[in-house]
Amino acid sequence: MAEKNQWENAFTFMMAMIGSAVGLGNIWRFPYIAYSNGGGKFIIPYIVAILCVGIPFIYVEYGAGYRFKASLSKILRNINEKYEVIGWFVLIIPYLILTYYTCIIGWNIIYLFLSFFKGWGPDTDGFFTQSMLHSTTNPMGIFSIVIPIFLSVAFAWVIIWFISHRDLNKGLGKACKILIPLLFFIMAGIVFYSITLPGASAGIHALFTPQWGSDPLGDLLNLNIWLAAFGQIVFSLSLGLCIMLTYSSYLPKGVNLVKNGFIVAITNSAFEIFTAVGMFSIIGYMSLTSHVPIDNVITDGAGLAFIVLPSVFNTMGNAGYIIGPLFFICLFFAAITSALSLVEPLSAALSDKFGMSREKATKYICVVGFLISIIYTSGYGITLLTYFDNFLNQFGLLLTIIIECIIFGWIYKIEDIIETINENSKIKMGKLWKFIIKYFIPIVIGFMWIKGNFDNFVNEGFMKTVIQLILLAVMILVPIILTKLPSKVEDY
Repeated sequence: MAEKNQWENAFTFMMAMIGSAVGLGNIWRFPYIAYSNGGGKFIIPYIVAILCVGIPFIYVEYGAGYRFKASLSKILRNINEKYEVIGWFVLIIPYLILTYYTCIIGWNIIYLFLSFFKGWGPDTDGFFTQSMLHSTTNPMGIFSIVIPIFLSVAFAWVIIWFISHRDLNKGLGKACKILIPLLFFIMAGIVFYSITLPGASAGIHALFTPQWGSDPLGDLLNLNIWLAAFGQIVFSLSLGLCIMLTYSSYLPKGVNLVKNGFIVAITNSAFEIFTAVGMFSIIGYMSLTSHVPIDNVITDGAGLAFIVLPSVFNTMGNAGYIIGPLFFICLFFAAITSALSLVEPLSAALSDKFGMSREKATKYICVVGFLISIIYTSGYGITLLTYFDNFLNQFGLLLTIIIECIIFGWIYKIEDIIETINENSKIKMGKLWKFIIKYFIPIVIGFMWIKGNFDNFVNEGFMKTVIQLILLAVMILVPIILTKLPSKVEDY
């Protein structure tokens, strides 16, 4: 029988939760999403999304994990044996995300090393796509492994294993208590330096000035802006990945779930807005020095981190040798704490069903995960990563949110979840929260799921569709196998 994990105190839990929420999406996704969806006017639907989806759904997973003290697969089996397979389906999604997330960590490790001497050269675009990734759209490129990326991804998995296989508090808890304050401190230094750069005010102005058209009300009611806001909150807070459920199952008695959940959500959003100020200050500086409009500078995701910003660091002179490494250290801290959290849901489930120790479960997870990650270190890897990321987020992640709302809002007695959430809090969840979980979130996320998957399967090419259907088959078959395997724990 595996030992039962428990946080040493609520602070460790909070640092782990913030570490899970604060990831790459805060640093490289939010600035682009906010700017491309109207700048300042995006803040209104963004705040609504936090209050009506982010915070309420946090309490679903907090309440379920804290009440049952078990993994999702075990919780659903206890509700009804037939639901166990649904639990494994939900749990396989964060694990598959982890397999390519480690590849991005590997890229970052390479760039962290290069940042000390600006080893990416003057052509940052060509260096990233060709010299480093050896990117190709030919599926046969999967057989061409890029050795530097392979080694850096292997190193990333070693770090994840080293921290995760240890005792909960000595490994994951200690890492988060050290890395999260350091991340905030270093990022604050970068942001404060960035706002002193020439052109920074123009960048900040571009970020926060509402981009109203001739019909302000119509602009504000634009459905795409609202979907972008809800999507950002879902991805930023890692909703539906069972991380919060797993982490809260490790809590000792007497913790104020309402206060903790609110702090995590607000800290996450404050961090990404604060970081966006720094990113747009730097973009404003680049726009000024290169005489290129901000519209042509700002980009999303890896392009911002590994192409645009290295180009900016090139123009900073000696300051670039300091700001560059600090930026990639921040990316590493944010990414590694999020990666550690993606290990936990499956690790807890394997321990619950098969009686594995934390060390053994982590070993299996990391070895198999690394073997899967190898495909992303090939020349075709960036294409596969893009396909997998798009499908797992549009199809898998949104679907898991709907599933959890249905299970805990309709099938399981939701009043018991409310009782657990309110147990140690002066602020109580009630009828409004119940309405949001039972009706509002499933309808909103359901609409996003239908629209996203329609766009994905109708408007994309044949190869992408085939690859995503193979991935879907894996997402169905693996949970069935894990469900059918006999449990080695009597009370499972």
